[in-house]
Amino acid sequence: MLQAVVQHAMVLRLAMFFGILMVMILLELALPRRVLSLPRLRRWGSNLGIVFLNSALLRLLLPVAATGFALLAVDRGWGLFNVLAVRPWVAVLASVILLDFAIYLQHIMFHAVPALWRLHRMHHADLDFDVTTGARFHPIEILLSMLIKFAVIALIGAPAAAVVIFEVVLNATAMFNHGNVRLPLGLDRVLRLLIVTPDMHRVHHSIEDHEANSNFGFNLSLWDRLLGTYKSQPDAGHDGMTIGIRDYRKPKLVNDLPGMLILPFLGRIRGYAINRREWSRPS
Repeated sequence: MLQAVVQHAMVLRLAMFFGILMVMILLELALPRRVLSLPRLRRWGSNLGIVFLNSALLRLLLPVAATGFALLAVDRGWGLFNVLAVRPWVAVLASVILLDFAIYLQHIMFHAVPALWRLHRMHHADLDFDVTTGARFHPIEILLSMLIKFAVIALIGAPAAAVVIFEVVLNATAMFNHGNVRLPLGLDRVLRLLIVTPDMHRVHHSIEDHEANSNFGFNLSLWDRLLGTYKSQPDAGHDGMTIGIRDYRKPKLVNDLPGMLILPFLGRIRGYAINRREWSRPS
């Protein structure tokens, strides 16, 4: 079973990506949580366009994907689970959980370090919040994230099957928790005990710094609860909150592809990012 997951990794990832994307689009049309401020097609073209650009760059610059790197780690005997004698299912489950924790810590780092926040703010600058927001990341951030993932894989010796499962789950949950979907409040309360829900993650995309610097989890919600970065609801409510970054509100800059790509190189920093995130306004 695990071997089949590895062999069909690419097909599985593509099928899950497009499948979840279509399901979330239909749910957003049927059960929208907020009224969007910009035309969908304009934003979707840019947000999904960056996905294809990132995929091409990863294939060109890092032809060995995370799954291939995990196989290399096994072959070289790198990492904890390539040294310890544990059952395969234990290594897979533990690796998926540890990779998720690593992504949580990485997310905090991209908010805390000014140079990394410059890259990550492209994700936050979207003026609306929907399923396509979960896929918009700057190409340089994507490359750095893959290198960090390589390092974690080498450190823990994650099996290739665990890497495939993690990437599929991460892509699926990222699209789910960025969805502009109105879930029943009771269902949301139950789901967020385990996973990050749209209402939980939407708080993280608030224009208010103290809200944007909370709810860093992408998949499991327990990291935010355990480590004190959890905020249940936005102060202004989900209908009243403002999405995006305070100093960058022009649609041509933050929601058109050329502007998205140059956004990290605008402005100058005047403070420690995760505490104040005070950016000068673009000239």
